[in-house]
Amino acid sequence: MTDERQALFELIEKRADADFVRELLAFAAERLMAVEVEALTGAAHGERSPERVNHRNGYRDRPWETRAGRIDLRIPKLRQGSYFPSILEPRRTVEKALIAVIQEAYIQGISTRSVDDLVRAMGMGGISKSEVSRLVGEIDKRVNAFLNRPIEGEWRYVWIDATYVRVRQGGRIVNVAVIIATGANTEGRREVLGLAVGPSEAEPFWKAFLRSLADRGLRGVELVIADDHKGLRAAAKKVLHASLQRCRVHFMRNCLGSVPAGQRSMVAAMLRTIFAQDTPEAAHEQWRRVADGLRKRFPKLALVMDAAEHDVLAHRAFPKAHWPQIASTNPLERLNAEIKRRTNVVGIFPNEAAIVRLVGAILLEQNDEWSVQRRYMPLETMKASGDTELVSLPAVVN
Repeated sequence: MTDERQALFELIEKRADADFVRELLAFAAERLMAVEVEALTGAAHGERSPERVNHRNGYRDRPWETRAGRIDLRIPKLRQGSYFPSILEPRRTVEKALIAVIQEAYIQGISTRSVDDLVRAMGMGGISKSEVSRLVGEIDKRVNAFLNRPIEGEWRYVWIDATYVRVRQGGRIVNVAVIIATGANTEGRREVLGLAVGPSEAEPFWKAFLRSLADRGLRGVELVIADDHKGLRAAAKKVLHASLQRCRVHFMRNCLGSVPAGQRSMVAAMLRTIFAQDTPEAAHEQWRRVADGLRKRFPKLALVMDAAEHDVLAHRAFPKAHWPQIASTNPLERLNAEIKRRTNVVGIFPNEAAIVRLVGAILLEQNDEWSVQRRYMPLETMKASGDTELVSLPAVVN
């Protein structure tokens, strides 16, 4: 948005009646979105044009909080790609949450040197406690509403991953696990489902987290994709009655870490032949062939493979079109990277509430971005059996 347009909005908000301002802002936003969508599609609404490159595909509703009050926007959707209005500032909540966490740490006098430098650079040295409390309350209200919202529909797949941050507890600094759950529903859409912060990843912690999701309405889960957590495996069966897919990427790293560096390329090539198979039967057969081929030289690795076979190949019981997404926690990698980038700025969090505030804001904004993107999984594949006849690769083990 240009500076002139922003100045116009601010002038209108200051000088007009609130209802009139909201109506005027809604009209202006509608016109701005129409212009932006016209530029993306190459044609005006309903216009026939040889220059058209895309088509409109209905609308989605989204509230817009302004200084004149809430405005309900109808954001146009496109058949191909996604559209996000320039007036909505998609990262604003995350930035405000980050500032709130830094300010809180600064006032409590427990920030690291990097946080102090950032505080001074942002000109927040003389911030008052009342201003921090107001900003914290504003962010917490929105984040908590998002994290505690009802979960509607059926969610076939759930991805769970953990990252670790440092927080002050009882006068000492400890590492805590930040657990994130995302899911794909039966319409191929994905959303952030939940967030938890805890001291460990033992079964009671996992049970409490999964039960909180179930209490909010999570149902229909067939597969939970995560790293190798025995507590999570037990909790997934007891609470969600779902199978556990052990992350293939983490499994490969664990395997390669147990063999000499000079042998890793050879072992990795052999393991990849398992995942190159095109049917579940062929994958299991190749798994056993590779494990037996490695048993003499790497007996510990072979034992690990014997124990992990069904967990790592659990995704093969589902449609083949979904295998790339459900074989590992890779779909969460980009989100975890963003969380790490933001939490590293803070360094040491003053309390767990500050962790939820910042990470929750990141998840909220990510969820908004996903809502305007195309389906994560094609709708027609969500109920497909995926039993196409394909030729499997031969074994490569001597």
